[in-house]
Amino acid sequence: MKILYAVQATGNGHISRAMELMPFLEQYGEVDVFLSGSNSNLHPKLPVKYRSNGLSLFYGNTGGLDYWRMWKELNLQRIWKEAKSLPVEKYDIVLNDFDSITAMACTLKKVPSIGFGHQASFQSNLTPRAGKKDFTGEMVLQRYARASAYIGLHFQQYDHFIYSPVIKEDILKAYPKNNGHITVYLSHYSDEVVLNVLHKVKDIRFEVFSKKAKQLEKKENVTLIPISNEAFTHSMIHANGIITGAGFETPAEALYMGKQLLCLPIRGQYEQLCNAAALKQFNVTVVDKITDSFSSEVQNWLHNSAVKPLTLSHSTYEIVQKAVEAGRSLQKKTEQEVFTDIFTRQKEINQPA
Repeated sequence: MKILYAVQATGNGHISRAMELMPFLEQYGEVDVFLSGSNSNLHPKLPVKYRSNGLSLFYGNTGGLDYWRMWKELNLQRIWKEAKSLPVEKYDIVLNDFDSITAMACTLKKVPSIGFGHQASFQSNLTPRAGKKDFTGEMVLQRYARASAYIGLHFQQYDHFIYSPVIKEDILKAYPKNNGHITVYLSHYSDEVVLNVLHKVKDIRFEVFSKKAKQLEKKENVTLIPISNEAFTHSMIHANGIITGAGFETPAEALYMGKQLLCLPIRGQYEQLCNAAALKQFNVTVVDKITDSFSSEVQNWLHNSAVKPLTLSHSTYEIVQKAVEAGRSLQKKTEQEVFTDIFTRQKEINQPA
């Protein structure tokens, strides 16, 4: 069996999840990866056969999206050409983790695909939404990467096709400890903004993962650390708490370990606002943005009651199995549709004029 796994590389979470899934997917056959996006900070340890700049998200320095840079990087002609040339028809199963180019290629060539991942869960109206629905945000979540069927991942099983988060094996096997520090990853803020507020919380140690740091650098009560999957996982396992955006993978792993969690959603990112609404059900502290009062908000957060731990309803093996079964089902359905079309055409030819 040949499997095409399209992975969006607009953040570290999709790549991190793909690396966890790969050993399970490879049990079913040969896997090629299409990596789409240009602003992940992780080195993808994946069998990447096709690569594209895709449609990437870029962030400013103060918690929001950099729309101007996103517009400058957009090249619709290139995207159209890449969709037409991507050979999705050569694969038995196309697994698409929220990539628009793969979705477009499958539509153009009438190839069925599985929409897989966190964004796929928003195909259900039962998945939590932000207090104020955003029409454009809803359109992006539901139509940006259309598929023939969906396997969604979320904090809870809100609908029949939604399964547990994929938790890294290192975390599943870990014995979490509390070494007293706070792990911080806020890619949508500059180091300068983050350091300025954390220096004010003098009695707490922070390990801040930075896109710009080239080596460990200690600045008062803050240690800047270059982004690394291994280093970040180790820091989280031994942390007192975690401060991050309202993405999916990192909050899920923090909740699984029962760690205190404070989230700052990316401003203007509807998916993260929806995630924040779901996280509040786990007693997670959500702060809109970093202001002068952030240091006191951190202190208050640390004295709050513990989060509600996340429980897994499915293992990674079972999730991959469900995705492959869905792909095989689509393949059989397509073969049956082709047979039906041939039979219908032959019947029309044999009918007397």
